[in-house]
Amino acid sequence: MARTRCRGDNHTMAAAARARDGRIVTAVNAYHFTGGPCAELVLVGAAAARGAYDLDTIVAVGDRDRGVVPPCGRCRQVLPDYFPALKVVVGADDRIRTVLITDLLPESYVRADHQLGTG
Repeated sequence: MARTRCRGDNHTMAAAARARDGRIVTAVNAYHFTGGPCAELVLVGAAAARGAYDLDTIVAVGDRDRGVVPPCGRCRQVLPDYFPALKVVVGADDRIRTVLITDLLPESYVRADHQLGTG
């Protein structure tokens, strides 16, 4: 995906995730000088558009053969809000491994824990 879809400066990262039902969802980042979503965050929307609301494992890969790239800080905060049991592929070369998203940002703010009740 990174080799075929990431061209130029606007799309430099690709992400893929496996849903619990076995479907694979892919996406690329949408860079813009004002910011823009990472490939992992675009993937959250792409998964929802396909009805894949229960992701199991995710990986991000950089273009130009950069290999696996760990989630940035924003993604480490957002992903567990959507998928608290998500596994993330991290590492390089012979050190590739899967870790829980919550292990990448210990003691993180959990949005659901801080929402006011409706009653």
